[in-house]
Amino acid sequence: RLDNQVHCYTGLSALLAHSANIEEDTGVSMLVCFDHEEIGSNSAQGAGSPVMSEAIERVLGTFDPCQELLRRTIRNSFLVSADVAHAIHPNYPEKHEKQHQPGLNKGTVIKTNQNQRYATNAETGFLIRELARRADAPIQEFVVRNDCPCGSTIGPIISSKVGIRTVDLGIPSLSMHSIRETMGCDDVVTNIKLFTTFFQQFGALDKNCDF
Repeated sequence: RLDNQVHCYTGLSALLAHSANIEEDTGVSMLVCFDHEEIGSNSAQGAGSPVMSEAIERVLGTFDPCQELLRRTIRNSFLVSADVAHAIHPNYPEKHEKQHQPGLNKGTVIKTNQNQRYATNAETGFLIRELARRADAPIQEFVVRNDCPCGSTIGPIISSKVGIRTVDLGIPSLSMHSIRETMGCDDVVTNIKLFTTFFQQFGALDKNCDF
């Protein structure tokens, strides 16, 4: 059950921390917790549904119903797809690339896959790494071995349906999907720091970047 309730907790904690002082915040911060991620997301309330795009459209409609503004808003927005990552298992270290072996209590994992099983790209990965640097939150990198199958997340589903920039990341978990799922407490704390900094500083950082 740590997968993926932990990110419901860290995301909500960060959003609440950010909401304590939003006097100068000119953006709209959202947290969306989807159902049915583990069985494909194709449901009325899953990530494959219109929930995300409709939520953005309805929120923006309270300011301006212009469709062109909606399109520009989506392109200027950013999605953090947060789902736990596979930590290296001490009994099966050969299942990980030597330079991509996430460990417990060593930080949030950025997940990359060139077959688009994860939605991270050069731009979105950079933005999160810079926010992590500002938050003093450790980051780890994960790329699956070429000869191993790769799982996926809601990141590619939403980014392809909505057209929003996306990064896939997550707290490392040992024995994911088992009755003995294990995580590091330090990773929960630093993930909240990262997400809080994301809510507070992403807008300014994005404006300063000319990709």
